[in-house]
Amino acid sequence: MDAERTPPTMTYAEMKEKMLSDPAVRAEYERIEREEMPMLDAILKARKEAGLTQAQVAERMGTKATAVARLENALITGKPSPSLNTLRKYAAALGKNLEVRFS
Repeated sequence: MDAERTPPTMTYAEMKEKMLSDPAVRAEYERIEREEMPMLDAILKARKEAGLTQAQVAERMGTKATAVARLENALITGKPSPSLNTLRKYAAALGKNLEVRFS
């Protein structure tokens, strides 16, 4: 049976505003923006500059594309947090070095 899709009752912007009105959701959203997104942005930028797909990175890492997708997703959610060894392999697959700094 094919169920008919009903049109959304609110836009993405409206839904986001509604969700962010919850203090717990807002706190997590802000944490992700502050802590996780810069690393994800750097990784995705490096992959794009290398001109590689997730599948190509996975092949170079000796793993599957789904593992690379999970790794990139983990950087957004922080669950599970990728190990430094995994991040080193990812960087090496892009022809990069991983640097961890405290500032």
